Amino acid sequence: MTTILIVEDTPSERELMSHYLRESGYSVISAIGAQEALNLATEKQPDAIVTDVVMPGMSGFELCRKLKQTPETQKIPIVICSSKNQEIDRLWGMKQGADAYITKPFTREQLIRAVKSVAA
Repeated sequence: MTTILIVEDTPSERELMSHYLRESGYSVISAIGAQEALNLATEKQPDAIVTDVVMPGMSGFELCRKLKQTPETQKIPIVICSSKNQEIDRLWGMKQGADAYITKPFTREQLIRAVKSVAA
C-alpha cells in the first residue's frame, strides 16, 4: 500500500487530507510540524509527502530543502499544499524541490490527482 506523510499544523486540514487519502486507498501517517516530519520521513520512508508551507518553526519550503538535501529522503516526492496562491509562491516551492503544488482550499480530486502524479 502506498504511504503518504501529511505535514499540517491545522488539525481540521490534517484530518480532511487524511480522510480523502484513506478513502482513495492510501495509508496515511501525519506530522504536526516540519521537525517531526523530517524524523518520520527518515524512519518510515513514505512514498510521498504532502506539506503545508506556513507552520510554526520551520516552513514547508525549508522542509522541502532539508528533505532534498538528505540522502535518505531526497528521492521522496513532495506535494506542497498551501494557502499561498501566488505564482511566485508556486515557482519558489518548485525551486525548493517540490514535485507538485496545490493551493487551499483544494478539492478531493485536486489532492488525489497531485498525489497520484508524484507517487505513481
